[in-house]
Amino acid sequence: MKYVAIVGSNSKNSLNRVLANFLAKRYGSDDLSIDVLSINNLPFYSVDDELTPSQEVVAFKQAVKEADGVIWLTPEYNHSIPGVLKNAIDWLSRVDKVMISKPSLIMGTTPGFLGTVYAQMHLRDILFALQSPVLMGNDTLVGAGHQKLSGSDDVTDESTIAWLDTVMPNFKACVESH
Repeated sequence: MKYVAIVGSNSKNSLNRVLANFLAKRYGSDDLSIDVLSINNLPFYSVDDELTPSQEVVAFKQAVKEADGVIWLTPEYNHSIPGVLKNAIDWLSRVDKVMISKPSLIMGTTPGFLGTVYAQMHLRDILFALQSPVLMGNDTLVGAGHQKLSGSDDVTDESTIAWLDTVMPNFKACVESH
């Protein structure tokens, strides 16, 4: 089984990238690979370019197409997802529409208390519009991420790890059922 993790941030010190790398290390195995994709080099989506996209876009879309499931890790800016993440989603939603029927899991971490709850609600709405089934009831809202994650791609908070140990098998079951 293969997942891709899409980090919705272009920040060099992204807490969500730390969380994605932790997921790949902790849950990756001989039976499951989790590839953390970068969206930093994707050009701005334009209808003028959608039929002849750049190589970065082609490779990104192909990686998502080949995955059995997508893990979305989003920060929250102004109660929504970052523009860089929306841009990546726009590329995925056009022409060959690789997200249709592709299971999704949404996560997010932030230094704030609410752990990206508004961004996740917005992302869920967008993914529903793309016809991507989203695993419900497994909201992973990591508030105070700067205290619960380390710079060495580790989650240091035991309750967060315990929650992830519950969510990841639930996502596997979701992916297997689609």
